[in-house]
Amino acid sequence: MRIGILGAGGMADALGTQWARAGHEVMISGRDASASAARAATMTAEAARTRTEMAGVAAGAAAAEVAGVRTEVVGVRAGSWAEAAAFGEVVMVAVRQAGLAGVLASAGGALRGKPVIDVANAEGPYDPARPIAPLIRDLTGGHVVKAFNLCHVDVWRLTPPVFDGRPLAVPLCGDDPAALAAVRTLVADLGCTPVDGGGLDRAMLLEATAAFMIGLWFGGADAQAVLPPVAYSGV
Repeated sequence: MRIGILGAGGMADALGTQWARAGHEVMISGRDASASAARAATMTAEAARTRTEMAGVAAGAAAAEVAGVRTEVVGVRAGSWAEAAAFGEVVMVAVRQAGLAGVLASAGGALRGKPVIDVANAEGPYDPARPIAPLIRDLTGGHVVKAFNLCHVDVWRLTPPVFDGRPLAVPLCGDDPAALAAVRTLVADLGCTPVDGGGLDRAMLLEATAAFMIGLWFGGADAQAVLPPVAYSGV
């Protein structure tokens, strides 16, 4: 799969590297072309390194039999906002909220009709009257899927994100079946479990959940301990 990423920061680095390791073609983009090119080279090297380590852990098994391991890393490229938008069969928006509208305008019309992954959280207090995901949909005409916004960037660097033997679950909110299917594949390629979170109208709940949980974490609370196991959920 070709993945265009609008952004060249931490989320682009973490998720893009993992997807390159899984065999996808990735193009990142940023405001500084030389910095983006350097980041792309670092991501390519890291993807190759982690793939080699995984193959080593599975010593004695054929590489093709090891989940998540490919025989080669295609590599990560860098381009402009418009080039990354046109390159991707799926495009991830990973830029700060303050610059979002300008970046999407620079990307042009290439996002129309494409799966667009929104990983953003509000900067400052969350305003439910100004949800991010519908804004991206309206500005791009893309099939937006809200995902990956509930975890710190370092979680997405784990290979794989598994805690106490349980793969991380990633909620997805979106309306387009094909876009959701593509993002489910990308979630599974991280070693995570995709979870249906409902339509894009529920993306604001994901954004609000992130704001609430981040506040708990900064306060020193174990936010994961807030919810009981499903057997005690009353279902």
